[in-house]
Amino acid sequence: MNLPQLIDFLQSKPDFTRNVTLWKTIPAKQPSYVDFPPEMTEKLRSVLVEKGIRQLYSHQAAAFSKIRKGQNVVVVTPTASGKTLTYNLPVLEEILKNRQSRALYLFPTKALAQDQVHELQDIVTKLDENILSYTFDGDTPPDVRRTIRSAGHIVVTNPDMLHQGILPHHTLWIKLFENIKYVVLDEIHAYRGVFGSHLSNVIRRLKRICRFYGSDPQFICSSATIANPKELAEKLTGEAVEIVDNNGSPSGERHFIFYNPPVVNRELGIRNSVLKETRKIVRDFLPTGKQLIVFASSRLNVEILVTYLKETARQLKIHPDKIRGYRGGYLPQQRREIERGLREGTIQVVVSTNALELGIDIGQLDISILAGYPGTIASTWQQAGRAGRRQATSLSIIVARSAPIDQYIIEHPEYFFEKIPESANIDEDNLPILMSHLKCAAFELPFTTEENFGTDATQQLLQFLRDEHILRETDGKYYWMQEVYPADEVSLRSANPNNVVIVNQSDNNKIIGEVDLFTAPLLVHKDAIYLHESRQYQVNELDWEGKKAFVSETDSDYYTDAISKTELKVLDIIQEESRTLYSKYYGEVSVTTLATAFKKVKFFTHENVGMGRIYLPEMEMHSTATWWEMPDQLFEDPYFQESVIGEGLRGIAYTLQNLIPLYIMCDVRDISVVPMVKSKFSNKSTIYVYDKYPGGVGLSKKVYGLDHLVMKAAREHISNCACENGCPTCIGPPLEAGLFGKSSALKILKLIV
Repeated sequence: MNLPQLIDFLQSKPDFTRNVTLWKTIPAKQPSYVDFPPEMTEKLRSVLVEKGIRQLYSHQAAAFSKIRKGQNVVVVTPTASGKTLTYNLPVLEEILKNRQSRALYLFPTKALAQDQVHELQDIVTKLDENILSYTFDGDTPPDVRRTIRSAGHIVVTNPDMLHQGILPHHTLWIKLFENIKYVVLDEIHAYRGVFGSHLSNVIRRLKRICRFYGSDPQFICSSATIANPKELAEKLTGEAVEIVDNNGSPSGERHFIFYNPPVVNRELGIRNSVLKETRKIVRDFLPTGKQLIVFASSRLNVEILVTYLKETARQLKIHPDKIRGYRGGYLPQQRREIERGLREGTIQVVVSTNALELGIDIGQLDISILAGYPGTIASTWQQAGRAGRRQATSLSIIVARSAPIDQYIIEHPEYFFEKIPESANIDEDNLPILMSHLKCAAFELPFTTEENFGTDATQQLLQFLRDEHILRETDGKYYWMQEVYPADEVSLRSANPNNVVIVNQSDNNKIIGEVDLFTAPLLVHKDAIYLHESRQYQVNELDWEGKKAFVSETDSDYYTDAISKTELKVLDIIQEESRTLYSKYYGEVSVTTLATAFKKVKFFTHENVGMGRIYLPEMEMHSTATWWEMPDQLFEDPYFQESVIGEGLRGIAYTLQNLIPLYIMCDVRDISVVPMVKSKFSNKSTIYVYDKYPGGVGLSKKVYGLDHLVMKAAREHISNCACENGCPTCIGPPLEAGLFGKSSALKILKLIV
């Protein structure tokens, strides 16, 4: 069955179409070509013709022209639009003209770096020139590293390796830093939040070292479609950047389906599980042999779906090894094996977190299914774009959860198709992050008493480090004086550099994966069921001090889901504003989180079959928050008993948690919304929105400026929900929302909006 026949089959299937809220057909797009630029060398033209490329797409030609004029650029085009050539062509052109020139390619992940270098090497091989390009990462052998440092024209790496393996050892890389002409930043939309805030500081360090060696590189950036690519590229690089967004690439016809699972309990507003519905949809596709990718919203959901789909495959007499999971926490060789299996066609279905959202080559997939809205319009287009990458017809299905953010999108498709994608936020001057990289930079080169590291507060921070005996001031310079290696202390991707490794005691203590320290109390507490490659492991012990979780294989009919509680304390108010019936604030807070218990949830039926306690220490961090305080006179109506106020605030918080990510580019898990009937800070009813990262990364600050919009959206969403007393689609599950949750939330919102 080919894909058009499969689409016809779905259209004639009533139990599928009755749940479709939108079936949009996006027509194929014809390419827009431009002749090779006159300044391009004949040799490079010949190689492109040999590869079947006789003209460039309009955006490729525009980027080439701007780069050759010495401008920094950011190229913004969809998935599979030939962005790789936009930086490979000018880089190779430069090296052909000047053999001393060097380029540094940065990709968000090691896998993407290794993947993209193959295309580059293909052109280099056809050029038949001695242009050396190498991947430099943790897997690179020592003898190859020496060659790269001395002779590599193009060094392909990732931000982590630049941060820890190249910049601190710049004296071994003199040839690179003296002659570096281009720095390529691919997939910059991935550099948001903590990761982007770290990278902007890594780039500050890179530019500082380049200046020391007398070079001044140009930046070539590429991005998926976001609202602020130019702003993001300029924040990351600290340079003025020109935007290229005249996409000239073709695309095949795409069928985009919004699918809302049926309501199984109308009174409670509960819809069928997104995992069950996704399993049912995939079951129709499996016998056709079509390759497909399923994106799930969390590691746990990936493992549950893989378990379900392997069982479905067995029922259909299809080998279960054709179904694989893919997520962070898998070891690198596992991920490479899965990528290879997709390209070669031995794997039919891969269930992934957003780890496969980036442009890793996984071949030509026919269908993409999103089990839950990914949280942003930009991510949705990226994930949907993993299918139909070579101008063929493709099919993308979003299966909605009961969560408010999913229901808002599924019932307002015009919001998705007409709204500009979200902005990517970073805070390059986040104090904990800035301080970490200031230490790294001081280790690499002494600071002068005149120097500015991207912020006017540089000298004050250097003086603070001097007073703490981390730096020594001598003859107008600050020198590193500690024995520790500062880059080892800084992780670019998480708020905490430590990970907990997972040790399988059933298999000679083999390490099977890892989780970050903040997630560990929720995923690998004692007696948790840890899922990995659809196998179940029971956690025997979590060695908190040793950062190890000891597990053994088990055959359980349930998985575990942890519960935590949060305490919040205001440390400082930075901004405040009084409104008629409430006041809003932005400031610094201390957040204490404690994992308290876990639920045992039965596979397939999702019944709660038991509970258990978690005994682990509290996790504390300082962050930033926006909060709203409501005075006592707001609740003068006798209706507002304290318990009723509490239910209303919880309902508003639940809705805001899900709707705020529509207005700022973040995942639902990047922020947290905490309601308090009586805040310890002011003794008033308060709702806090805080960044779930130490020091904050600017998310709650953006909420401060959008507070009226998000409050209005919350009121409209709750009002428009068809349930009677609240449901997971608006204010949360009825047992948690309470009898008065919906009415109380609406009364409060109508008073303050």
